[in-house]
Amino acid sequence: MNRISPEEANKLLEAGWTYLDVRSEPEFEQGHPKGALNIPLLKAGPGGMVPNDDFLRVARATFPLSSKIVVGCQSGGRSFRAAQMLQGVGYAEVVDQRAGFGGARDGSGRIVEPGWAAAQLPTESGPSPGRAYLDLEKAALR
Repeated sequence: MNRISPEEANKLLEAGWTYLDVRSEPEFEQGHPKGALNIPLLKAGPGGMVPNDDFLRVARATFPLSSKIVVGCQSGGRSFRAAQMLQGVGYAEVVDQRAGFGGARDGSGRIVEPGWAAAQLPTESGPSPGRAYLDLEKAALR
């Protein structure tokens, strides 16, 4: 798995790649890379976060296998797993953005690599019609 920095991810976006944010819907709405699409790897369930069983179905309906995708999350863990899953079903041009939106942290919670936001790369927040999970999920059902 190719893991890249936030700055490298931004360069790929400028070259036409798509950013897939796999954080929860509330995390995505609070702030995300500009132009990102949201398909959460996990969702709220009884007792906490549980796997989103529709992750791959919605991803496959949203992105052709030939898509060039940068996958990101909050700190790099969920995106690494999601990128592996996408590669496992045939996506060849997938990279994982290290440090996510909020930065990679060590065992004591200190940021060891700044994320997208701290790198002051283009961000947006709030509703993202057509790119929010509910919209992508609805489109996948058609």
